[in-house]
Amino acid sequence: MGRAFQNRKESMAKTQGQKTKVYSKYGKEIYVCAKNGGVDPDGNLALRRLIEKAKKDQVPTHVIDKAIDKAKGGGGENYETARYEGFGPGGCMVIVDCLTDNTNRTIKDVRQAFTKTDSKIGGPGSAAHMFDHQALFSFKNDDEEAVLEALMMADVDVTDIENEDGMMTVFAPHTEFFKAKTALSEAFPDINFEMEEITWVPQTYTSISGEEDLANFEKFINMLNDSDDVQNIYHNAELDD
Repeated sequence: MGRAFQNRKESMAKTQGQKTKVYSKYGKEIYVCAKNGGVDPDGNLALRRLIEKAKKDQVPTHVIDKAIDKAKGGGGENYETARYEGFGPGGCMVIVDCLTDNTNRTIKDVRQAFTKTDSKIGGPGSAAHMFDHQALFSFKNDDEEAVLEALMMADVDVTDIENEDGMMTVFAPHTEFFKAKTALSEAFPDINFEMEEITWVPQTYTSISGEEDLANFEKFINMLNDSDDVQNIYHNAELDD
């Protein structure tokens, strides 16, 4: 699971290289999270996680502060969440999470990405049932027993642990995010999380190979990322070089 997940993560990182788009997407998500759950990160754990994730992705402090200040004002845009699911190039399964103030525009953007890359948009639940909503942590450590013991002692419900070449990946239910992070941080004071997020983890992977499917997959991801309304893309594609 870990290697394929890294593969997915790297393919997304390449297509999200435009900093201004990344800043804009974080700004929108932080604004909505603060507006709905409160502007104090100590009282709004989802906001705290989002701010930490933004900082790790090198989003400038002024972008974060501006989004929170905007939420304090109470007015501003009204965004709603929208999720689209379907089958991408090569038959891979895809979940697209959006924040939008215009659902007609959003569905048009998302549908275009599917139709122009020989993909098929599906109904709610058509892909999500093949993913697990998980908290995921990756960090350098080669003592699987010590990591598992630290999590067990803190009564964390661990889904899976993988150790590949000294890189530990811990999977837990999404509700256990802060419990797991606290347990790992207390057990290993020098820990440096290379990844720490709540995400959709595929139960199985679909290998994408062949020049046409690989080109279509890249085009598909790029088209989705070009939409200002798309926040996150999750898929189970494993790209064959």
